[in-house]
Amino acid sequence: MLHHTIVKDSPFLKPIPRPVVILGMVASLGILGITGSRVLNLQLPQSEPASQVSEVAIPQVKTVTALGRLEPAGEVIKLSAPASSQGSRVEKLLVNEGDKVKSGQVIAILDNRDRLQAAYEKSKEAVQVAQANLAKVQAGAKEGEIEAQKAEIGRIQAQSLGEERAQRETLARLEAQWEGDKTAQQAALARLEAQWEGDKRAQQATIKRLEAELNNAKSEFHRYEQLYKEGAIAQSVFDSKRLSVDTLTEQIAEAKAILARTDATGSKQINEAKANLERITATGSKQINEAKAVLARIQATGSQQVSSAQATLNKISEVRPVDVAAAQAEIRQAIAAEKEAKANLDQAYVKSPQDGVIFKIHTRDGETVSNEGIAEIGQVSQMMVVAEVYQSDVRKIELGQKVRVESSSLPGELSGKVDRIGWQIERQNVINSDPSENIDSRVVEVHVRLDEESSQKAAKFTNLQVKATIEL
Repeated sequence: MLHHTIVKDSPFLKPIPRPVVILGMVASLGILGITGSRVLNLQLPQSEPASQVSEVAIPQVKTVTALGRLEPAGEVIKLSAPASSQGSRVEKLLVNEGDKVKSGQVIAILDNRDRLQAAYEKSKEAVQVAQANLAKVQAGAKEGEIEAQKAEIGRIQAQSLGEERAQRETLARLEAQWEGDKTAQQAALARLEAQWEGDKRAQQATIKRLEAELNNAKSEFHRYEQLYKEGAIAQSVFDSKRLSVDTLTEQIAEAKAILARTDATGSKQINEAKANLERITATGSKQINEAKAVLARIQATGSQQVSSAQATLNKISEVRPVDVAAAQAEIRQAIAAEKEAKANLDQAYVKSPQDGVIFKIHTRDGETVSNEGIAEIGQVSQMMVVAEVYQSDVRKIELGQKVRVESSSLPGELSGKVDRIGWQIERQNVINSDPSENIDSRVVEVHVRLDEESSQKAAKFTNLQVKATIEL
């Protein structure tokens, strides 16, 4: 253990005044500041004037690289049936995949061809008929036709008069029959009314007679009743007088019943006769009105037929310019219909719109034309590259710049020139397998036309992903 011994009253340990201590500290800090400044000046390089700083050279960009795809000039065309033939079937397919075709060459025949062919033949015949009709109008009518038409007018007039005469006779017969039926029914009604009145009077007289006999019988019954009570007559005589009263009473009741039955029966028969008379009157009136209407119709129809026949005679008797113009209009209409039928028939033959090669077939014999169409065709004689240039680089691209095209699937490097620069910023479609390369998803399509040798190499590689290097 160390022991520190402090020697008191040493001359070297006298207390130092406070102002002297502060002055020493300030001096020490000053010396440290100067020393630090010199050390920093030794370590940091001295800045040189701006005129003596050397300029750094920036390398110049000489190419623009972009991903793209191969496609034929004019892009790939999908051949399909016309809109008017939607739902049709392919009757016969005339090409295979890989076949070369010419512009206008038929590649498929639709199943509506026979129907459209028949319609076309019919339209051609309609043109011939219209032309023949014009020739007939221009030639005018023959004398035989005029005489035949006059005879037709005479026949119509005679027929109309005969029908009118027959209908007048029918009308007269109906009127006579109607009057006869009404007279007979009226006579029957009068007979029934007279018979009814006679039967009622006769029965009423019978009732009065029986009532008189009943009164006599009652008087005699009362007289014999008194005699019977007095014992002047026998029981049998009294009973016979009472039987007479009862018999007459029953006969009167029966006579009244007969009178009521006669009254009811006669009234019913009279009502039925009146109803028959009304029915005969209504039916006869209806038949007569119908006969009059038929007569009026016969007269009107005959007059109309005669007027029509006379108009036909006037028509065939002269050649009018208006008839010639109408016949010519019919010809023009028939020719237009023929052209329309021919156009419809042409649509049954699906033709190639350009020279090219059949890439893919979507519809074969017997199949309905699909939404993908019948086949795809492209002009592989001239191949193009559609390069997707980033929007940040498109300002550097100019028409005519040379382009190198590479792909692992191509037999060597292809070459071409910038042919067209797109006008629209689009989203990138061709994506690199290296995510670090896809730094911008907004691109402009730059179309590169390959030279002849490169087009031949790329002819079978439509839609192949390639890398295009554009020389600036």
